[in-house]
Amino acid sequence: MNTPPKWFKPVAIAAFIWNLLGCLAYLSDVMLTPEDIAAMSEAEQALYAARPAWAVGGTAIAVWGGALGCLGLILRKSWANLVLMLSLAGVVVQDIALFGMSNAAAMAGPVVYVMQGVVLLVAIGLVLLSRKALKLGWIS
Repeated sequence: MNTPPKWFKPVAIAAFIWNLLGCLAYLSDVMLTPEDIAAMSEAEQALYAARPAWAVGGTAIAVWGGALGCLGLILRKSWANLVLMLSLAGVVVQDIALFGMSNAAAMAGPVVYVMQGVVLLVAIGLVLLSRKALKLGWIS
């Protein structure tokens, strides 16, 4: 195994924290109480109730896979690449549901496009980083 550059571990740690924040957001979403849902507007309640299980599952795979994959990068494990590819697939599934299957994105406003764009770019970047790390022997 080759020694990675000095920036590798700090980047992996920052990405791990980023994905942990995604895990917290996911948990806060799936753990909404009936009171929380009742406080939403009618339109938001309808969107929340209409979300397909596969979309919620895609989000779970995206955030938990991202966190696990980044932990793999920190530990310099080759399986991080596969897990980060699964995480990217989860992001794509989430985006298909968000942008293609409902008007949730339109309701949330332009910030959702920026945020999901950043999420997608980070997921792609992590897959590319893990591939490079595998190729150069930084992880094994």
